[in-house]
Parts: sequence; structure tokens; C-alpha cells
Amino acid sequence: MRKLGLIGYPLGHSFSKKYYLAKFEKEKIAHIDYDLYPFENLADFRSIYESDESFAGFNVTIPHKKNVLTLLDELSPEAAQMQAVNCVRIIRENGQVILKGYNTDAYGFEQSLIPLLQPQHRSALVFGNGGAAKAVYYSLERLNIPYQIVSRNKENGDLTYEELTPELIAEHKLLINCSPVGTFPKIDLCPAIPYEGIGTAHLLYDLIYNPEETLFLTKGKERGAAVKNGYEMLVLQAEKNWMIWNEQL
Repeated sequence: MRKLGLIGYPLGHSFSKKYYLAKFEKEKIAHIDYDLYPFENLADFRSIYESDESFAGFNVTIPHKKNVLTLLDELSPEAAQMQAVNCVRIIRENGQVILKGYNTDAYGFEQSLIPLLQPQHRSALVFGNGGAAKAVYYSLERLNIPYQIVSRNKENGDLTYEELTPELIAEHKLLINCSPVGTFPKIDLCPAIPYEGIGTAHLLYDLIYNPEETLFLTKGKERGAAVKNGYEMLVLQAEKNWMIWNEQL
């Protein structure tokens, strides 16, 4: 039995475990398991994969996407640039354990965004500056879409929410929510922006996938904007992880 898993803390509902176990069953992939490893201290996890050769890789979620870097021997180019990792491949050679980190969030976001882009989506406002936002920044830079970061504090972004005006919202036709505001169970919340600036030329993308339609997206739809949630991004990054791990399986 080969092992894959998700590390983070705390770990509640997991898209990853549900997705991979369903994939293994549907595609009749045997002798591999995917489980959750809620480690507050990464040193505790290190002792497990070093002593158990059945581990082939794992996903990484909050709060470890940055501090897992201290365990890694190699980084893919995108992970090195972002300094954030959500996928690790375990390579065992000549008695050595080598860990290589990747960031497939960027791949998932970029591939799900590209089909929706229209000529007017020339600039973006990104709400939030956490770990998930790094994948968005990276992808927008690759796509040559200039962006401004909106945060609660001026030190953490280019603009604060208080500085947003309807005119500024109208100017930027691509609006991306990377904050957790609106996630289940607090589905009656949304980023505090002047929604009256949104029009039919806008595209609103929310990295949240639960609920399927956040209040942020609902308010955009009400004003005629195109909307997209984060579910496809998750599926795409999950499949990219699987391709990476398959180099070892």
C-alpha cells in the first residue's frame, strides 16, 4: 500500500481526501490510500514519512504552506518564486529521502481563468493577501494582467477596503476574492466593496467553493457580471498533483 495525504492544522472537511478516494474507486486504482494528517508541528510529520517508506507525497494546506519549506530539498520554479508549497513529492534514492515542493494552486487558477478572459479584463483587484493569494499574483503576472492588492491594512496591500470607490471598481474589470470572507458557514458575508461599480463587463472570481455561489458572486451576477467559483481550480490542481506523484508511484 502506497500512501498520500494532506497535512495542515486543524483539518476539518477535506476536498482532497474526498476527491482522491472517489478517483481511486472510479478509476480502479488499487494499493494506494489518501488520508488526513493534522499536525500542528511539522517535526511530528517528518518522523512519520522518514520511518514509513510507503509515503509517496502529500498536499499541504494552512498553516504550513510556507513553513514546510524548511523540510524541502528542492523547489519547482513556481514554488520557488511564490515561496509557498501545496504539493510535495517524496523521492527515495539510495537510502536518501528527498522532498521536492510544488505549487499547483497557480496551475489550477490559471487554467480555470484563461477561458473566461475577455479583452476588457486588462487589470485586476485582488481581495486578500494570504497563502492562496500568492498563486493568484503569480498567475496574473504570467498572464501580463496588472493588479492591485486590497487588504484591511495598508501595510499588507496597495489599497484598503475603505479606499475603494465605485469608480475604481468600474475601472478594474477583473475582481478576485482570495479572502475567506463568505466561506461556509458564514455565507451571509462578502468583501466590503462598492458593488455598485460592477457592470456587465466584469468578471468576478471567488476562490471559495463552499458555498457554490458566495454572496460576492451573487452580488456580481445581480449586476450582470460573469462569475466563477473556486471548484474547478481545486479539481485542476488535484489532477496536477496526481501527475506529479505518479512519477513516484
